[in-house]
Amino acid sequence: MPQQETRLSLPMAGHVKGKRSAVTCQLKCGNACAMGVCNQSDNAYFKDIAGVALTRRSMLMGAGAGALALTFAVNDSPLGAAGAAVAAPLPGLRFSAIPPVDAMVDDFVVPSGFQWTPIIRWGDPILPGAPEFDIHNQTPEAQALQFGYNNDYLDILVTRGHRARRGLLVTNHEYTNPAIMFPPAADEEERLQQLRITMAAHGMAVVGLERTRRGRPWTYSRTSEYNRRITAHTPFRLTGPAAGHDLMKTQDDPTGTTVLGTIGNCAGGTTPWGTVLSGEENFNNYFRSPGATVGQMRYGLSNQPSSYGWEAIEPRFDAVANPGFENEPNRFGYIVEIDPHDPTSTPVKHTAMGRMKHEGANVTVAPDGRVVAYMGDDERFDYLYKFVSHKTIHPGKGDKARAHNKTILETGDLYVARFSGDSPAAEITGDGTLPSDGAFDGSGQWIPLTLNGASAVPGFTVEEVLVHTRLAADAMGATKMDRPEDVEPHPTTGKVYVACTNNTQRGTLGKAGVDEVNPRTINRDGHVIEITEARNDATSTSFAWNILLVCGDPAVNGSTYFSGFPTDQVSPISCPDNLAFDGSGNLWISTDGQPNTIGYNDGLFRVGLEGANRGRVDQFLAVPREAETCGPVIWEDERMVYVAVQHPGEDGTFADQHSHFPDYTTKNSTGTFAGPRPSVVQVWKG
Repeated sequence: MPQQETRLSLPMAGHVKGKRSAVTCQLKCGNACAMGVCNQSDNAYFKDIAGVALTRRSMLMGAGAGALALTFAVNDSPLGAAGAAVAAPLPGLRFSAIPPVDAMVDDFVVPSGFQWTPIIRWGDPILPGAPEFDIHNQTPEAQALQFGYNNDYLDILVTRGHRARRGLLVTNHEYTNPAIMFPPAADEEERLQQLRITMAAHGMAVVGLERTRRGRPWTYSRTSEYNRRITAHTPFRLTGPAAGHDLMKTQDDPTGTTVLGTIGNCAGGTTPWGTVLSGEENFNNYFRSPGATVGQMRYGLSNQPSSYGWEAIEPRFDAVANPGFENEPNRFGYIVEIDPHDPTSTPVKHTAMGRMKHEGANVTVAPDGRVVAYMGDDERFDYLYKFVSHKTIHPGKGDKARAHNKTILETGDLYVARFSGDSPAAEITGDGTLPSDGAFDGSGQWIPLTLNGASAVPGFTVEEVLVHTRLAADAMGATKMDRPEDVEPHPTTGKVYVACTNNTQRGTLGKAGVDEVNPRTINRDGHVIEITEARNDATSTSFAWNILLVCGDPAVNGSTYFSGFPTDQVSPISCPDNLAFDGSGNLWISTDGQPNTIGYNDGLFRVGLEGANRGRVDQFLAVPREAETCGPVIWEDERMVYVAVQHPGEDGTFADQHSHFPDYTTKNSTGTFAGPRPSVVQVWKG
């Protein structure tokens, strides 16, 4: 039989305007931009508030026109503009900002004086019996014992004892790209076998690490007792009010309490008690569903073949051909929690935290001991949420305290954000015209969806709120956002930062117009919002907000804003995605989509938050061609930085690979691949 090359139908080919290639549109978000906006509610869009603004300080510095030549820092202090004070060096990691890297370059670029190496790559063996990676001899059984594909969220947890020479790497495996993973299938059975391999390459991984001393690079351990793979077949226990409800029951699980697998896992967070949270994001891509109900359509489910074709090998992914599985999609779209310190533990899905296209969840502890988790629903015109636990955290790291704390996220109150601005409607243009007060800012409220274990939404039961969370938020008039992705509470100030990655449909025909919290028409480059909770209490139901960054390349885009920092002294940045903080309190941003917006490879950027350095952006690293920067971890005291490099060379084919990261070889052999391997990378000074 002729070989069957793994080719993708790409509805977005020739139409990509925002952050991604057409391949990512197909595999990661199911061509959402080609399917119309899921949110058809008539919630207000803040037509009474601003578009794009620069502070009076930036106007006085002459940075508003966006026509100045872009200059990159060549040392730890930015170059001073004429008549402008030179900001002091940012505290923390010392490095020279790198210039932006052209989108065709297939290199991992770091500042002078730093080195990099992968810790672990797709296919590296991590469990007993795992074979060495061999691109021409892949099997589902081998992949389930090897490191998975497209790592996203990342954390490095140093284990107690061992003088910081032992640790655990925890990461998500969000999705796969069969076109560059496999040679053409020789027949139908081989094609189905490739599908089974992709199922094993999804999920999460826990990997033991070793090093010689602090500040030195890690190597991963193939024999660590903590090593674990979680795949599309791993059993998960449902928790919270919706567990066991009729909306959760299927032919294979009549109790509605146990789900096989986690998929589409994007960002996440590590809890104070040492577990890891992960967000199930674009789960709709994996299912064929009738797509006939409002609830199904609101999540992008449809009666079309799925992006991955898993319905050809497992009935649960096709509710059209297989009655009894109509509710299977209802069992995905949650925050999952795993315990990396106990490889025998059963991971859970927390229904109390709502069902959406979760980017992730990041927690903080309120003054009264309750735990608060912030979450973004990553789709155009969807919402920002927070969850407030009913239980309080138990201090200490003993078994009893930890067992209690692992139940904290099972019950609590779920809220959605409604923003208000403070500028007149006449001042909102969406093209960079400033409102008279010179700032994007305002106030907001957290609107309850569940409260004290009951529904706060008229006409919805609590279970319906938690399974059809988007519909409940629509009913309560939440604010439609420009794709809220990572949401991170600052570890010392308590302020909350929201990465709105972009929204190229903002202000287009028939779509929502600009508003003060979503400041641009056709927002290709995204922005970052800063929230201050009332009384600096994360459980508050009101907050103040302002915009920290309106992203883009200020050399060619006059609508950018960097909190008044001179625009000729910043690194261009577009499509903010993941957020992190260093020990000095600086914000770090990883990006996803710069090649298609500003023509540069994605990267990792440090942003000042205080004083004269507020809004200063310095690029630390760039990832290779067609890759996304994910999961940044910054240990400035050790001069170590970690990132997950996702989908390098995503637009290639098996015969025409666009990236050779990180092996950079032209020949396939056991353990190496003449093509891209998503990897976790460590960067260190030395």
